Amino acid sequence: MLVGNATGGFALTTAAAFINPFIPTNVGYLNIPINSQSAAYSTVLADSGKAILHPVTDNNARTFTIDAAVAYDLGTVITFINRINTLTIALSSGTLILGGTATTGNRTLAVNGVATAIKVESAVWIISGAGVS
Repeated sequence: MLVGNATGGFALTTAAAFINPFIPTNVGYLNIPINSQSAAYSTVLADSGKAILHPVTDNNARTFTIDAAVAYDLGTVITFINRINTLTIALSSGTLILGGTATTGNRTLAVNGVATAIKVESAVWIISGAGVS
């Protein structure tokens, strides 16, 4: 590629040195990092944008709690995956709303269910997904 130089001439550069603003680049995660938990669990700030997994190796009913005391930004998303038994998803304080309804409170996630919770107001999260009730 030819680019102008300080003397008014042109110099040949390699394509690797040129960044085309019209070609999209990858930003953020290209996957969802997974935090596997085999006990009752309360979320932490580092769980933002991640998935909390209840693994198939833990055949016990569990409760995973979104900790409202953590300073999550509005728009924070946490995904929950349940591979076995029953998983209850709770919010330590505030309102957890089942997406598309006015139903509030703890949610149950079925086997092989996937649910995503998003913080929409200071003390309000909306949760939806396959297998969440």
